[in-house]
Amino acid sequence: MTNAAQVTGLLLAAGGGRRLGGRPKALLPHRGRPLVENAVRVLREGGCRTVYVVLGAAADEVRARADLAGCVLVDNPDWSEGMGSSLRAGLEALATSDPGAEGGPGAALVSLVDQPGIGAEAVARVLAAHRSGDALAAASYDGKRGHPVLFGAGRWADIATSATGDRGARAYLKAHESEIVLVECGDVAEPYDIDTEADLGRLA
Repeated sequence: MTNAAQVTGLLLAAGGGRRLGGRPKALLPHRGRPLVENAVRVLREGGCRTVYVVLGAAADEVRARADLAGCVLVDNPDWSEGMGSSLRAGLEALATSDPGAEGGPGAALVSLVDQPGIGAEAVARVLAAHRSGDALAAASYDGKRGHPVLFGAGRWADIATSATGDRGARAYLKAHESEIVLVECGDVAEPYDIDTEADLGRLA
């Protein structure tokens, strides 16, 4: 089995777009389709055979409007608490899929729905850093850590425990900074977020 076959994409797409007037980020239009479809495509083209998508704000509408065929959809009823709750929900869903089984995920490649400047090449570079169940790697942009981030299955429980509020895995990553393999992606991707009305101009 290749390393790539053991890595599952974990897309956090539950945000409600508070600074965008309450428009769920997953449904923002991008190239004529909901933004979440772009994020799923990027993970697949980057080498993730399976993609888990964590939904929260307007989850029913996202299911109805976006083509998420083949994805494992995970509902996060606590999405309003912040990104940490979505990361926990996703990792818990992955853990129950029996990561030790043949063909199961040995690592999760975590990406955010509102970063359309990060494409498949950056995903592929970080995915290639998977070597073991204790893998810990992240894309970097001019030396600054960003997304996507790769977590070996052996780290999921501790990451989920530390993921609170809007900080996601930041506390865990800070505590294990010396163990992170940084993968430079600044030459192939831009790590901007779609957070405000002004940012919408970046969506085609």
